[in-house]
Amino acid sequence: MSRYIEQIKKLVSLQEIDTELIQLKNRMEEAPRHLENLQNELNNMEEQKAHIEERVKLLTEQKKKLQSDIEQDSDKIKKSKNKLMMVSNTKEYHAMMREMDNLEKLNRFREEELSNLLEDLQTQQTKKEELNNEFVSLQDELATTQATLDSELQQIHERIQELEKDREKACADVPVPILSRYNFIKDRLHNPVIVSVRQSVCTGCFISIPPQSFVEIQKGEQILSCPNCQRLIYWEEHYSGNSK
Repeated sequence: MSRYIEQIKKLVSLQEIDTELIQLKNRMEEAPRHLENLQNELNNMEEQKAHIEERVKLLTEQKKKLQSDIEQDSDKIKKSKNKLMMVSNTKEYHAMMREMDNLEKLNRFREEELSNLLEDLQTQQTKKEELNNEFVSLQDELATTQATLDSELQQIHERIQELEKDREKACADVPVPILSRYNFIKDRLHNPVIVSVRQSVCTGCFISIPPQSFVEIQKGEQILSCPNCQRLIYWEEHYSGNSK
């Protein structure tokens, strides 16, 4: 029984190393993705800023044009009113009145258009200001994340190197046939590879072990595999009772 327990302990220790290695390597893959997402978000903001700035430029030009047209036609109306007092011909009088009326209607339309345009321009300016603030904030977050990530990845790299050495030592302590079974399962299944059986249930797949297999596990004579998930299994009470 003691040899069996020692083998279980060695495999559990090996698995602890492998579990941490998996977590660290996953972190090395996932961490840059956050940075990439921030950069993509920043790029999208730059595009939005360019779009809004183009919109503001266009609205500003339209505003200047409308204001200029309103001012010019207002001057024409004033001049026409001054000339109107000097007109002696009824036909010419009515013609000037129609012209003034048309100019006034056109200016009212322009003023309404200008009012809507100014409202739109104010909205775009607000969006631009908010987006600029978000952009600066995101730039700061990106710079901070980059600095933190560089430091974290360096620490992870160093820790992985340590664990790889620890794994070599741990593997050397496990009999070759058992290590081969362990590595075979590890390459084909999600972690963990070796799990306990608790109350006749495999804690890897949570399916009951057949009665005869459970009897064999309780004997503690050899390391068996779960009939369902194929993970290496051991009876929890054997390990917990000898783990101190």
